[in-house]
Amino acid sequence: MLELLAYLHDSELVARFQRRCGLFLIEATNHTKGSTRAQIGTPGARGQVEGRWDHQDKNCNFTHKENGHAIVNGSQPQYKVRNWLLHFLFLLSAGLGHEIFYITCLPCIHWSLDPFLCRRLVNMWTVVMYVGQVMKDILKLPRPLSPPVVKLETRVDAEYGLPSTHAMAATAISFTLLLSAPSRLQFQFEVGLLIAVTLSSLVCLSRLYTGMHSVLDVICGALISLVLTFVSYPHWETFDHFQLTSPISPAVALLLPLLLSYTYPELDHYSTTRGDTTTILGVGAGCSIGYWVNMQVGQTFEPQGELPVPLPTLTAASLALGFARFLLGASALVGTRQVVKTLCLRVLYSWYSVPKSDDNARRRREIEVPSKFVTYMAVGLVNSILVNRLFLLLGLL
Repeated sequence: MLELLAYLHDSELVARFQRRCGLFLIEATNHTKGSTRAQIGTPGARGQVEGRWDHQDKNCNFTHKENGHAIVNGSQPQYKVRNWLLHFLFLLSAGLGHEIFYITCLPCIHWSLDPFLCRRLVNMWTVVMYVGQVMKDILKLPRPLSPPVVKLETRVDAEYGLPSTHAMAATAISFTLLLSAPSRLQFQFEVGLLIAVTLSSLVCLSRLYTGMHSVLDVICGALISLVLTFVSYPHWETFDHFQLTSPISPAVALLLPLLLSYTYPELDHYSTTRGDTTTILGVGAGCSIGYWVNMQVGQTFEPQGELPVPLPTLTAASLALGFARFLLGASALVGTRQVVKTLCLRVLYSWYSVPKSDDNARRRREIEVPSKFVTYMAVGLVNSILVNRLFLLLGLL
């Protein structure tokens, strides 16, 4: 069993998958030998494009300082893409786990399909992401080594690898939607199952292609998410009732995520996991409070009539209306994020007497946690309470 786990966690297995998909590591330029650096976008053989990046991989490769620069194993990987179709497919799939997707595309389910489904998705997404992020920083298993792996992302280099939270989120979102939709929408379950498996599989494979996770990370992430989803499934109705009707629901939705944010495991180096986890908990708190408010005022924006309802017909008019809602809604959320974030940072910098030019201060827990939590709780509140009412006012619903 240990040999199997070691094999699945091996970086070379990821590198072989990348080569099968047309992504090749073609050179490792050593600083200590005085080799010259290749430029991004330099034409390679047969008209292919080569690339490189300079970054510090903090948890899987040895890092030292040379002439004031961070050097990862003394090398700078360069890569060659031979299959652009798979390259862009996997990069697009990987994007389904990034903030820009969560803040724009997931709310569209609330605005254009059914707030009930969006509420279920946000609830499960919050749970599985918190569990996954905490497991990463408790287990502290490294990401794949580069080389031999080509790494196409740099932001999360300081995070540990197991489990893959991209795999967890994609699996949870796909199967939560699949399990919740039959009581709300008329559709063929087998088609929904095929779509759920395809989307979650693409996101899982994209984490191998981008070199950010081992096969073991991805398998564990998907399995943990499936277990959490199916174990919690029998209790979804009970939680729905508590979330929407209990007088203590708003207090629990606010205080529990805030407590979890402040008690997040500490590391010996800065990692984006705490900030990302606080972001997720903030969104979950804001949406939960917002859905409770909607229920209390008797305006939930859920489909009327006998359920399940037919899927909306795709016409030019409905597509134009949906696109208008997307533009207006996404603008409202992004604008809220920017305004509240700026105000929070100004207040916190002033409170802790931090110079405005000190960007590193944002990494301090007493600034990072409250700023991110309040910012994204506001985003959740605007999404669940205000945006649909704005649509009604403008005649878009």
